[in-house]
Parts: sequence; C-alpha cells; structure tokens
Amino acid sequence: MAVPIDTAERRLGQAIAALGTNGFAACFYAWLRHGLDCDNATMLAYFQDRRPEILYVCAAATEVHENLENAYLPGAYLLDPFHDLHVRKVPPGLYRLREIAPDAFTRNEYYAAYYRATTLIDEIAYVSYPAPGVSVHVCLGRDAGSGRPFSAGNIGLARKLEPIARELCIRQWSALTSSGDYADATIAGRVIAAMRARHAISLSPRQAEVALLILRGHSSVSIGLRLGISPQTVKVFRRQLYRKCNISSTAELFALVMPLLSEPPPKTGPAPTPDAA
Repeated sequence: MAVPIDTAERRLGQAIAALGTNGFAACFYAWLRHGLDCDNATMLAYFQDRRPEILYVCAAATEVHENLENAYLPGAYLLDPFHDLHVRKVPPGLYRLREIAPDAFTRNEYYAAYYRATTLIDEIAYVSYPAPGVSVHVCLGRDAGSGRPFSAGNIGLARKLEPIARELCIRQWSALTSSGDYADATIAGRVIAAMRARHAISLSPRQAEVALLILRGHSSVSIGLRLGISPQTVKVFRRQLYRKCNISSTAELFALVMPLLSEPPPKTGPAPTPDAA
C-alpha cells in the first residue's frame, strides 16, 4: 500500500477540512510549519474592550510561553509591538518584529523583563481582521532551539502564503466579537486614572502618552515622529514625567507603571484628549 506523500498541499487540505472545529489551529500550524520551518506558534485575538484571548500555542521550548498567562495577558501586551499593530489598525498582512519594533526596543524594560525570557530570536505574524474590532495575530517564531532567524527564502514564502492564511483566519474566527473604539489615548487615560488613584500623581494626557512610548522602546526621536512634536519637546515631557513620579530611570518608570496596566480598565467616560500638556 502506497504511503501518502506529506506535502504542503495535503496539510493545507487538512486545515481547510478542519475549519469550524477545535482542531483547525493545530492543522493550520502544521501547514505553516511545513513550509516555514518555524519553532513555535502563538495565535492571539486582540479586542477593543478586553484582554487578548489565546487561540493556540505550540512550542518545544517551554520558555517561549512560560510568562504568557501570568505577565503578557494581564498587561504586558499593552507594550508589545504586535499589539500596537492592532491599536493602529494596520492593513492585514505579514509583519516581522524586527521591522515594526521601536528603535530602542531591545534596550527597553519590556524587552528585558518579558520578551528576552521567551528566547525568541525572530518572529513574524499574519495579521487579519475576522470581525469588527477584532484582530487575529498568527505569530510564528524562531527561538533558541534552532538559534537562527528566518531566511530571506522563508520570508518570501511567508508573504506568498499570506492571502491564504488571512482568509483561513477570517473564516475560522469570524464569530469573535468586540465593541467600542481603541487608541493610545485609551491606554493613556487608564494610566492617568490609575496613577491618580494609586499614587496621587496627576499626569497630563501627553505625559502619559510619552510614558507609554518610552516603555515600548521608542527613543526621543521616534516618540517625536509618532506624536508630531520635536525631540526637544519630548525631552521636556520626559523630565516633567520623571519629576512628577520622583524617578530617574526607565527601569523605575516600568516598575511604577507596569502593575497599573494589569488592572482592569476603569469604568469611566472617554479618555482625555492627548493635546493637553
């Protein structure tokens, strides 16, 4: 009896057959892994009104997902470059971490406290929008297990597969729902409310926005480009922020703000506009 050849087409067929079932994500990853030779997968849904939802994870190295539920989902995701894609409502497609990460990402506290511990050395993600207010990110990584980044050939193939991956995600997760709107001002508003309630510190919307961008790994130049202000103005906001918080380093800012991001969003009115100083 002939043994079926294990081809990409066969695995894709299995993924299509599994649409609408709990077994889809595993079949989907088996197809992607066959061609892209990745070490791990993390499939997440991001929403407007609640924390992310884990759709599927798979990794040989336990470190990759060790802090996913106890650190990332409670609040660290708000500093993640991939979540920032959701906030900015970028077009669906393939995104590589090294191409979207802030310029000082590998020198920031989020990277030191969370991302470095995953042992990931390269990561790409398919971003799709299966429902209003919902984005699904299929993140594929290379970690310390293989010790090598994706090759140019891997990335080229990943781009060719993107239309298929996107449509499969839309069909599988179209029943996910969310509501409301979401922007950096929303997160800044949460930080302002929590800082006032927990530490009696009153931040302006712009100071809170600058704090979040610092924690995500943006330099003063990058923050200025993001907010449409000069790097010198960013430095003024940074000095004001540090003085109000009685701190002198990014590490202290991370220690102060990170626990606040893990708190449930307050049930208040709209966040303040980011134009006030």
